[in-house]
Amino acid sequence: MNALSMDLRKRVLEDCDAGMGTTAVAERYKVSASWVRRLKQRRREDGRIEPGSCRNNRVPQLDTQAERIREVIAATPDMTLEELKVKLGVAVALGTLWRAVAKLGLTVKKKSRGRPSRTVRT
Repeated sequence: MNALSMDLRKRVLEDCDAGMGTTAVAERYKVSASWVRRLKQRRREDGRIEPGSCRNNRVPQLDTQAERIREVIAATPDMTLEELKVKLGVAVALGTLWRAVAKLGLTVKKKSRGRPSRTVRT
């Protein structure tokens, strides 16, 4: 969803400053009353009316380790994520490590220790 335009934000605030109520302004411009209240609050608190930044500011933690991850997986391609985490010596969640491995286009799979299937070639 895109942020609402600066022109709309200015018009909404002008009508609020002219004395129109929050609900009336929201109905006039087809926006929610809560959005009008938040816009007025933002202007009151820090003087800004621009849209806020995107909330999903996830920073890749293992981008600096990419080459090392490649080397470790090339040396032992059948290790689990937990084993990879220990080998790298990083303190991250397994999901974070999985995203880093997937971003590199690699896979980490543990070879099956069970006996081979009788019906399907393994």
